[in-house]
Amino acid sequence: MTSTRNSTRSSPPGEPGRNGRVRKPRRRRNWLPHVPRRRWSRLTTAIVIAFMIPVTWSVGHALTMPGGGTFSERLAEWARSHDLNALVTFGEWLTYSPPQKGGKPAFALTGPSAAAVRAAAHGKHGHAESYGPPPRLKTFAGHPLPGEGVWRVLGTVNGKPAIYGTDLRASRVYSSYVAGIVSMNQDLLKFYLHPGAEDPGPGNWKSLPYIPAGERRGLLATFNGGFRINVSGGGFYLNGATSGTLTAGTASIVYYCDGRINIGVWDKTVRMTQQVCGVRQNLRLIVSHGRVPNSVDNNVTTTWGATLGGGYYVWRSGIGITKNGHVIFVYGPELNVRELAELLRRAGAVTAMQLDINPDWMSFMYYLHDNGAHPRPVNLLPDQLQPPDRYYSPASRDFTAVYAR
Repeated sequence: MTSTRNSTRSSPPGEPGRNGRVRKPRRRRNWLPHVPRRRWSRLTTAIVIAFMIPVTWSVGHALTMPGGGTFSERLAEWARSHDLNALVTFGEWLTYSPPQKGGKPAFALTGPSAAAVRAAAHGKHGHAESYGPPPRLKTFAGHPLPGEGVWRVLGTVNGKPAIYGTDLRASRVYSSYVAGIVSMNQDLLKFYLHPGAEDPGPGNWKSLPYIPAGERRGLLATFNGGFRINVSGGGFYLNGATSGTLTAGTASIVYYCDGRINIGVWDKTVRMTQQVCGVRQNLRLIVSHGRVPNSVDNNVTTTWGATLGGGYYVWRSGIGITKNGHVIFVYGPELNVRELAELLRRAGAVTAMQLDINPDWMSFMYYLHDNGAHPRPVNLLPDQLQPPDRYYSPASRDFTAVYAR
């Protein structure tokens, strides 16, 4: 005799029962995705989702907003803006390679389609009254290469040379690396500060973060600005608006409304007046009264930039001014702070400051006016990372544009 338990047992789903009917599989009542049943697991999941939504939006915004830059450059900038400096520095340290010793440059030092000019007959530094070039610069690497230290004309105003450029090596040890050096005559040129789309960011600057097509006539040169303002030790001022704080004792480029600039220590040798239209501050002077202070050898990673894992030898840029008011710009790879300062001083700067560092930000372009109102940009150093037309579209960082006076 069959037991009651056995007679009432249900048949498996999909097989006929005693009454001949096929039992359908039971559907899952809960249509929602499976979530952990433990309360702490659900809470953790909710926290992670709540955290990832704004982070994902923030990172996506940083990667897609106007301003140019590579994926890694934008991601690193986002991380540094969100208190992740240590993580970025660690990542840079993992990829940092020390400079190669010895060797020769990978390109000629005669410059692209630019003729050398005769040196001025008088004056140790700066230009002769006839707008001639400074004397040839002596290399730091021993025996000079062809064209090294020889000035060539990069821009003219009314037939007069206004911008000269040359290439120079800064070290006997790292002899394959070349710095670009520029000398600009303020009697023939005007200098204008532009904001960056991200730094200083939106504001009532009365200036665009790029050079539009209608403002390129007479454009002769452009070059990069300084550190991010929140780590520059100072502030940014343009046409009545300010980002950060203009700080006493900080090295400063002062842009006057007549197109001239000066470089000095804020509230000591330069200060705010009605004639000032712009100020860009960055760290401390690296050349003062024609000398390189010992401070350039101190706190290199904290003061002069914790870059590429704290590597001393990186792309650096700087700007200085000569005794007679000419503007000197220097940039190049694998430079420490003292070498940058010595290059500026050798080119005639009696006062100078460091600007930005790292290959993503370095640039000096001069413009050839062989196409009417649309000048063709040319990189001074062929190995700079940024393309020559970088300032023809919105730039993330501030920069300077140089025009014919």
